[in-house]
Amino acid sequence: MASKKDITNQRFGRLVALSVSGRDERNGDLMWRCQCDCGNIVNVDGARLRSGATRSCGCLRRETSRRSSRQNDQFIAQIGDASSLKTVDGISLASIRMSHRNKSGMIGVSYDKATNKWLARLMVNGRYVLLKSFDTRNEACEARQMAEQMYHVKRQEAVEG
Repeated sequence: MASKKDITNQRFGRLVALSVSGRDERNGDLMWRCQCDCGNIVNVDGARLRSGATRSCGCLRRETSRRSSRQNDQFIAQIGDASSLKTVDGISLASIRMSHRNKSGMIGVSYDKATNKWLARLMVNGRYVLLKSFDTRNEACEARQMAEQMYHVKRQEAVEG
C-alpha cells in the first residue's frame, strides 16, 4: 500500500492536485483529483504525477500532435487518403517501412531491455500473427522472415481463390 504524500495545491505540468480521490485498485497508489489548465478535471495516479509521466488531462498531447502534424509535409499530403495507411494486404505501412529509430536492422524485430530478449512481431489485419521473444537477434529475424513468408503464401492463396 502506498503511503500518503500530501500534494494538494501542487502543480505538475498543467495539472494542479485538488484532493485525494481514492486508491488505484491495481497497485494501491493514491489517486488525485486534478484540474488541468484547460479546465478539465481528471483523476490521476499520484506516482505518475510526481514522476512527470502525467502532465495534463490529454490536451497537451493533442496540441503537440496537432502542431507537429501541421509541420509534416508528408502527413499533410496524405490527409484524406485512407488507402495510404495500409497496403492491399491489410498490413500497416508503419510495419513495412524501416523507422529511423530501428536498431535491429530488421522491421518487426526489437530488443527488450527489461527481459534482455529479442522480440519478433508481425501484425496482420490488426492481429498479431507473430509475437515471440528470443535469446538472439538472429533467431528473432528468422522467425519474422518465416512469418512474413507464411502470411504472404496464405494471402496469395486467398486472393487466387
